[in-house]
Amino acid sequence: MNRSALTLLLVVGIVMVLSGCQPAATDTNRTAATPTASPAKETYDAAAIEAAVLKTEREWFKAGETYDVEAIKRIVADDAILVYPDGSTGSKSDEVHIAETKAITGSGWELIDPKVTVLSADSAFITGRSMVKTGQYKDPSMKKAVDISGAYRFLDLYARRNGAWQVIASQATKVVAQPTP
Repeated sequence: MNRSALTLLLVVGIVMVLSGCQPAATDTNRTAATPTASPAKETYDAAAIEAAVLKTEREWFKAGETYDVEAIKRIVADDAILVYPDGSTGSKSDEVHIAETKAITGSGWELIDPKVTVLSADSAFITGRSMVKTGQYKDPSMKKAVDISGAYRFLDLYARRNGAWQVIASQATKVVAQPTP
């Protein structure tokens, strides 16, 4: 075989191989937009959120002490879940009932060391301690009142809904003095 026959055979072979190739399929797993290395961070005023949540927490605390049903209805979300110090759970309607029946009484209520942690522009939580002096809890269905005096630790989760901060979850634990070794 001469050189031109060999070249012709090679060209025909390449054309045959290339004619069997198809263009690559479109990648449907990607969007048309080019992804960025990191998404833009949400901007918000953490100090303003901390102040607003702390103000709302103090209002809720005062509303419980003064039986301000309207404030409780405004502050506690309709779907809130509350965990009381005895381990029972409650809802907004339970909080309203406690205020309406004045089931909790006390000679002094104190909010101690509250600390707000901002999670986003619309969510934050607050932790701290509280003290109840000469506190009593007596629901009308109970025969005698339960002493609720003492120190508590709490964690309340807030969400901004329709521009207002509301409690969506709350948990309180009575602090029991540990015996000294």
